[in-house]
Amino acid sequence: MPIRTITVPVKNLDAAKALYTKLLGTEPYADAPYYVGFRPESGPELGLDPHGDVAAGPVVFWHVDDIKAEVDSLLAAGATEEHAIRDVGGPLIATLRDPDGNRLGLYQAPTT
Repeated sequence: MPIRTITVPVKNLDAAKALYTKLLGTEPYADAPYYVGFRPESGPELGLDPHGDVAAGPVVFWHVDDIKAEVDSLLAAGATEEHAIRDVGGPLIATLRDPDGNRLGLYQAPTT
């Protein structure tokens, strides 16, 4: 279960896009009003989310094959659900909290 995506909540999407374009040295591969995504040559994908909780900070997403099974397994192990599984234009995502309140995300790629 590798960490492949980190989503950063932002207040000003245009300003954040300019800064992260410069920092990462690459243009975004996805550029929409609801998400801007970067795929740098090394490291995980970095996404900017203008609808995220800025106070809560970034969310690290583990990519999984079966998000429902993974959510069920983590809930049984003591996690709590923050946001239920939802479709975000093909991929499925969910966010949970560990027993200490830390956020963690799960991402399932769209089926082909």
